Amino acid sequence: MTETKKTEWNSNFAFMMAMIGSAVGLGNIWRFPNVLYSNGGGSFMIPYIVSLFLLGISFVLIEYAVGFKFKKSLARILYSINNRLEPVAWFILLTVFLITTYYVCVVGWDLIYIFLSLTKAWGANPDLYFTNNVLHSTDSISGLFTIVPIVLASVFAIWFIAWFIIKRDLNDGIGRVSKILLPLLCLIVVGIVGFSLTLPGASIGYTQIFTPDWSALTNPEVWLSAFGQIVFSLSLGMAIAMTYASYLPEGSKLIDNALIVAFSNSGFEVFNSIGIFSILGFMALTSGIPFNELVTEGTGLAFVVFPQVFNIMGDVAYIVGPLFFLCILFAGITSVIALLEGVCYSISEKFLIERKKTATVVCIIGFLISTIFATGAGSAILGVFDTYLNSFALLFAILLECIIFGWIYKFDNLAETLNKNSSVKVGKIWEVIIKIILPLCIFFLWSQGIYYTFKAADGFSITIEVILTILLIIIPFIFAKLPAVNENYYD
Repeated sequence: MTETKKTEWNSNFAFMMAMIGSAVGLGNIWRFPNVLYSNGGGSFMIPYIVSLFLLGISFVLIEYAVGFKFKKSLARILYSINNRLEPVAWFILLTVFLITTYYVCVVGWDLIYIFLSLTKAWGANPDLYFTNNVLHSTDSISGLFTIVPIVLASVFAIWFIAWFIIKRDLNDGIGRVSKILLPLLCLIVVGIVGFSLTLPGASIGYTQIFTPDWSALTNPEVWLSAFGQIVFSLSLGMAIAMTYASYLPEGSKLIDNALIVAFSNSGFEVFNSIGIFSILGFMALTSGIPFNELVTEGTGLAFVVFPQVFNIMGDVAYIVGPLFFLCILFAGITSVIALLEGVCYSISEKFLIERKKTATVVCIIGFLISTIFATGAGSAILGVFDTYLNSFALLFAILLECIIFGWIYKFDNLAETLNKNSSVKVGKIWEVIIKIILPLCIFFLWSQGIYYTFKAADGFSITIEVILTILLIIIPFIFAKLPAVNENYYD
């Protein structure tokens, strides 16, 4: 059997909205403010901008060039370069898929909080409510056998939404949804930031961004944090940019597009941080809690600190609260569909399974895995998944991609592809970054991730990490060894 005609974006705008939507996710909303504050405040913007230009954009350009030149799925691209590299592709895709299974759960929590925020149902103690009433969290392994119905229902809802979008044609599904959700997301953020600046004590918060600690610039950890933020913020190494770029028509300005996406993503998270910090400044003033105790990342910020803020904000919180959680929902959905697209594309292309069937199978399997996080022990397991997959597997995947596209593949072909129609050009400096500087930075970040992962590991964590390691070794080789149904796959 042979493959059908390649699908393409019906406009560059659809591509841009999908790419920006894939980059703008939970990390922009709740990870960046904490990283910014804990790494020197305003002075952190210097290593952040350097990392954005030197490393983030450089790697995005690699993914754009590879996807656009080959116009194939990641698995088929690596097979084309060297047939022994196909397992690497499935390793990357499996890592991305496993990340998606718990990412969906976090988006599901947010869906719950949209409804809770309508009445401030979390009460006077949002921390206790989140742990006991929403998650029914327990440190005991027995919690694995206790399903939390409300979480399971919300997880199912997010998987259903993702399936409903990605099963459709590229432009009718991802393209159309991205063109709707991303502008809405931006409007909500602008509204929240504008309102936050009017709050008493807002200046206590937003001045943190403009008050630099110059001594932080001499700390190597700060520079690694900046690079780490760029890695996760731009979704580097997840095959998203590579997959989306493969759908671009001839004549596309790759470098121009990459710069717009990167700047839009970074602009969003900096602008969003002004609003986040202003609201936290308001709480610091009205509650007497020191600002540094309010700034946290992840679920602590979204589901504990902000409900506390809404409790003291008065009736206006019945508007701001739902909008805030709706903002997280939109960012989460655009990221989820982007994460799934590369996985579905590789499976569809190798085994010639139509898009709807592939999306259905992938989403069903994903939902079944996600049920693990909808148990009493779910939040603890989610934490292990997140630490291991992001600090070890994903960074290792990026390192492998740097080596493959920088040293194994003919690098000059990628530069030629990028420069063909773009207003901005790349040259030898970009080659040095991809071949030497980027791999070294990734290696140091990866080494640091391994150290902290195993340093904090207990018996429970190690067991899960061993299981994940076995899966990440065996499954990619199985998929690589399965014969392709597509007669053109091995061309």
